[in-house]
Amino acid sequence: MVSSQVGILIPLNKSLEKEKSLPELPVSEGDNVIGRSNVPVTDKRLSRKHLILSASSDGCADLLVEGMNPVVVNSGGQRKVLNSGEKASVNYGDILELIPGSHYFKYVALSNQRNTDAVSKGIKGARERTNLGDGRKRAREDLNFGASAGHLTLQHRIGRNVKENIDNVSVESNRQNHSVSRNTEEALRDFHVSNDSLPSTFRLMKVQGLPEWANTSCVSIDNVIEGDVIVAVLSNYMVDIDWLLSACPMLRKVPQVLIVHGEGDGTVEYMKRNKPSDWILHKPPLPISYGTHHSKAMLLVYPQGLRVIVHSANLIHVDWNNKSQGLWMQDFPWKDQNATSKGSPFESDLIDYLQALKLPEFTASLPALGRVKINASFFKKFNYENAAVRLIASVPGYHSGSSLKKWGHMKLRSILEQCTFDDEFKKSPLIYQFSSLGSLDEKWMTELRTSMSSGLSADASTLGLGEPLIIWPTVEDVRWSLELGVLFLPTVVKNDFGFSCTDDKSSLKNTRGPTGSCGTRKIKLVTLTWPRRDNDDSDSEIVPLPVPYELPPKLYSSQDVPWSWDRVYRQKDVYGQVWPRQVKLYSSQDA
Repeated sequence: MVSSQVGILIPLNKSLEKEKSLPELPVSEGDNVIGRSNVPVTDKRLSRKHLILSASSDGCADLLVEGMNPVVVNSGGQRKVLNSGEKASVNYGDILELIPGSHYFKYVALSNQRNTDAVSKGIKGARERTNLGDGRKRAREDLNFGASAGHLTLQHRIGRNVKENIDNVSVESNRQNHSVSRNTEEALRDFHVSNDSLPSTFRLMKVQGLPEWANTSCVSIDNVIEGDVIVAVLSNYMVDIDWLLSACPMLRKVPQVLIVHGEGDGTVEYMKRNKPSDWILHKPPLPISYGTHHSKAMLLVYPQGLRVIVHSANLIHVDWNNKSQGLWMQDFPWKDQNATSKGSPFESDLIDYLQALKLPEFTASLPALGRVKINASFFKKFNYENAAVRLIASVPGYHSGSSLKKWGHMKLRSILEQCTFDDEFKKSPLIYQFSSLGSLDEKWMTELRTSMSSGLSADASTLGLGEPLIIWPTVEDVRWSLELGVLFLPTVVKNDFGFSCTDDKSSLKNTRGPTGSCGTRKIKLVTLTWPRRDNDDSDSEIVPLPVPYELPPKLYSSQDVPWSWDRVYRQKDVYGQVWPRQVKLYSSQDA
């Protein structure tokens, strides 16, 4: 006897819209086996008999996890993780994640089926959303799609995941409920920085699985490495060659690529075997017996100029897809080769650091210059007069004399000492949010505090020491999600930053401003939900910052426990996993 169909599983993409490349799965009365045999995906985490969906004639269904990996049921604003052997009821409109963060299916019972085309317009039901106003530390939240908390933890990213039911805009954490205004979602939907102002701020990177509105104004790697690149210098700690080439296939067409990295011997040997033959690998030498190269930046040479990118993500899949990372970017034109140039502070910042890396010299063919040597001095050929920021680099070693203020927080101190601030900056709090914590003593922390509090007020008095506030993940943070936010210091704005290496309509003449004009304007960097005031200076430009936590951050409670990667955590995270465990960071790595 053939069982009658009582429902259907509709495949969704990570934006929770209908996935047209996968078939819909019919659900018949009785037991329905769901797994690799009827879900056409090449994912070995998915068992052949992954789950059993037992449906009744009225469309009600029960789910039993048969495979070894957990399944997630999103129902009524709740996200429930089921491990092998566990059961749960499935109702109309519930969304299943066959693997946490992967392979989404919406269950629709035929007995009360609505127009399934509404899926493509967005699903409310059990949809999980992000929240901009956690009230503790975060504003843009990661829904954990695509990676386990422990997986992300290995890379030391911080944050908190909360679940928001958009229908009543109530946010529920694992410990307490928070009332959140719809204004927080609207702030992100409406977040926009003009192209001319982008170099004055930073952007967050897109996170897979978030709805489109939650990735407003965010960028992905192919938004950064784009266009007619003729030379690329990619600096990073971790580099997954296989992923990088799949994420940016156009890199294969770039004539010269230099990878500056901090990888160990085993990974380096793999990179040598699998990189394109004309790519150059360079691991900067260390003057001391410990440490590694961590700087994450890109220098992309175009026929029109140079793109400089400073960011926070390793060149691996999870960093560019599963976490909120920060990225700053600006394009610079070539210098007029017939005009004399005295350089700029940004140029000195950049060249000093490139020289410290001891880059290998190589040659490249450039459209206007022919064969030229590519080394640190080559990057003096670009015009950095319109740089919106200063670069503050760190290099390993012991520094003294004139080198003492070239690097790290002492460089920051020397720059801030030249700045004048409004009175509201006096003793302003100092927010420290970083990815790893080494052996820092009280003396060094005092030095850092002094550096970050440097500068003068309008009456030439010092600002005074601000209170240091450290943002660090707690055990509960890590169980829910991990996220990253960054801040940096802008310089005084002299004119617009309209030049682009990839836009043919960009005009250098229009970006420099009128000849002889040195008029400056103030910039105010504000957070995402900053309340505009009528009495703000008319000559100030407001540039919003997508800071992923509340400022100033609220204090931790006595119940918060700081998370550490070398401790054992037996309480399962939202994916049903514990720590430590094996995690996959490279495409070539066995899971």
